[in-house]
Amino acid sequence: MVTDLTYLTNMAGGNPEIIKEMIQIFVDQVEEYIRDMNRFLNEKDYISMGKLAHKSKSSVAIMGMNDLATELKTLELLAKEGKEPEKYPLMVENFESQCKAAIVELNESKIKL
Repeated sequence: MVTDLTYLTNMAGGNPEIIKEMIQIFVDQVEEYIRDMNRFLNEKDYISMGKLAHKSKSSVAIMGMNDLATELKTLELLAKEGKEPEKYPLMVENFESQCKAAIVELNESKIKL
């Protein structure tokens, strides 16, 4: 399991419509985040990449992807200061692969989008 919807379920009071809506927002946002994250990496726009890592961190945390949220926090801090840029490609690749796996998992879950 890539996601853990415990936090989301609690936050939504178990309401399946709210859960479904939040999942759809995540799916829509994360596709944009992946595109932009890769663009910022290719353009070496590390300040924007750091800001996007900060923004996307809460989205993945809501879906229970806490390890990825922690890694995004690290990427945020490194990128905003331009430190250790050799680590960014792997971190962006991990972000993309985990988010894509989460989307597949969420689409296959009992809460249909």
